[in-house]
Amino acid sequence: MTETLTQRTDLRNVAIVAHVDHGKTTLVDAMLRQAGAFSSHGEVEDRVMDSGELEREKGITILAKNTTVFYSGPSAQGETVTFNVIDTPGHADFGGEVERGLSMVDGVVLLVDASEGPLPQTRFVLRKALAAKLPVILVVNKTDRPDARIDGVVSDSMDLLLGLASDLSDEVEDLDLDSVLNLPIVYASGKAGKASLNQPADGGLPDSEDLEPLFATIMEHIPAPTYTEGEVLQAHVTNLDASPFLGRLALLRIFNGTLKKGQQVAWARQDGQLKNVKITELLGTKGLSRAPIDSAGPGEIVAVAGIEDIMIGETLTDAENPKPLPLITVDDPAISMTIGINTSPMAGRVKNAKVTARQVKDRLDAELIGNVSLKVLPTERPDAWEVQGRGELALAILVEQMRREGFELTVGKPQVVTKTVDGKVHEPMELMTIDTPEEFMGPITQLMAARKGRMTEMKNQGTGWIRMEFNVPARGLIGFRTQFLTDTRGAGIASSYANGFEPWAGPIEYRDKGSLMADRSGTATPFAMINLQERGTFFVQPGAEVYEGMIVGENSRADDMDVNITKEKKLTNMRAASSDSFEGLTPPKRLTLEESLEFAREDECVEITPEEIRIRKVILDAGERSKAARARARS
Repeated sequence: MTETLTQRTDLRNVAIVAHVDHGKTTLVDAMLRQAGAFSSHGEVEDRVMDSGELEREKGITILAKNTTVFYSGPSAQGETVTFNVIDTPGHADFGGEVERGLSMVDGVVLLVDASEGPLPQTRFVLRKALAAKLPVILVVNKTDRPDARIDGVVSDSMDLLLGLASDLSDEVEDLDLDSVLNLPIVYASGKAGKASLNQPADGGLPDSEDLEPLFATIMEHIPAPTYTEGEVLQAHVTNLDASPFLGRLALLRIFNGTLKKGQQVAWARQDGQLKNVKITELLGTKGLSRAPIDSAGPGEIVAVAGIEDIMIGETLTDAENPKPLPLITVDDPAISMTIGINTSPMAGRVKNAKVTARQVKDRLDAELIGNVSLKVLPTERPDAWEVQGRGELALAILVEQMRREGFELTVGKPQVVTKTVDGKVHEPMELMTIDTPEEFMGPITQLMAARKGRMTEMKNQGTGWIRMEFNVPARGLIGFRTQFLTDTRGAGIASSYANGFEPWAGPIEYRDKGSLMADRSGTATPFAMINLQERGTFFVQPGAEVYEGMIVGENSRADDMDVNITKEKKLTNMRAASSDSFEGLTPPKRLTLEESLEFAREDECVEITPEEIRIRKVILDAGERSKAARARARS
């Protein structure tokens, strides 16, 4: 029997990829609105795809999600075409989500900001798409920005495409360079819900009334899913979700065959085992919600219930003639941190908090189910684990989620994951792109030099802004963001992506100031803080409870200092000439979770509870710390 490929012309599977904050989720909103996914009387909030609490707070996409747009415009020629749209994260720390999203689709819409142009994460997601041989549509978004420079952005995007294509030509067989460079360009404003094939003036809106040119371009350039006629069922698990009624849901892209409700299928697991299971519920996506369906065919993206332990990358296939698909592979982690139970003197004070090692381990194991780019390794201690991820932000998001779920944790300073090549230690590198006003060029180059960064390129945009590229060790970017924003007075924009491994670059000094530690337990008093405030900046409020070894502030000098922040004013029977005034007490600096992780040194860690975030020394006792410091100096 000869195999013949058949097309599903009523389907298009497309991923929208871009750098952080270039407008992916806003564009998906506009596509859903024009396709009638929202009821006319319903009130719709912006960025409906960013459904997570943290996603809304931070304004970024963390998890890849899919939605369905039913298109029946002129290019559909009287039919209704189903667009399965995957909204992917733009941050390289969540690269595992991008790789999963690309495994579900047949083409990519690459969004580029009309002012900022292609940035490091643009390069990251575009490289993944080209390596998978997916056709690309370039969308220049936010053309109505006052500082738009559309010609320059298109030129930069083409340079990026050419560079990536030449890099990948040796790695990817049969890469069609002509089709890569002859990609269609659409000009859009996702916020206004307009797109056009005609280039508008800088700062102007596209000349179309809606997104029809974008839909038409997707219809023409994104191929319809193909499948082999008569082939057995092959469905890839690309994501996981949960339902309060159905339990774990597995999101599948069906490549061949038909999947039906109640069907007995073979479940091909990661370890190679095959197990027969029953599909108890089959769900299709209708706009933003899921609805039960009876069957689904090739090219469709559906959810199934009834398989409790199913994992991402596994396959559902025919029970009598199983043909598993290859597992999804992701890039190796670059950053690690130690996460353990709360071991401070204040542990267990929050009502109903989760404080045991078993609860922490179960939560980390649950995170592994849906997060393919995370690894959890044991440590020498039974109550702490090494968690490895793509970047500092991804690990901080995990810790913040656990904090909101009621966990008490002790988190160590982020470290890089090294590997040995030819007997030498190699560390992960990052390609950092910095956009900053010209007057801050000196402080930025000094900051990057201190962190072992090497400048590889510098461009003057001609608008008073300058763009610099640095190749810098990943550990040099730990704690970088706070200092960078200070040096540029909040005006700089910095982003990076992984750039391979290079030999260890030597020691890096992260902080030029020491810590102020409480030398005893008690309550911080205004009297003590007024007397000590010349020594540095405090992190705690007057009246806050402290313990020995807890870091209460940043020293103005390079060395650490133990201070008595609980000292009280001695009362006498002499009448004071004037009452004490606490108006001269400088308000303390309250650190967020990310800032606390950036601040901590190697001998410090962060205590996290649902109510408080504190920084402390790993060894609380001052005498024991001195012994450990002398031992380190001798070794």
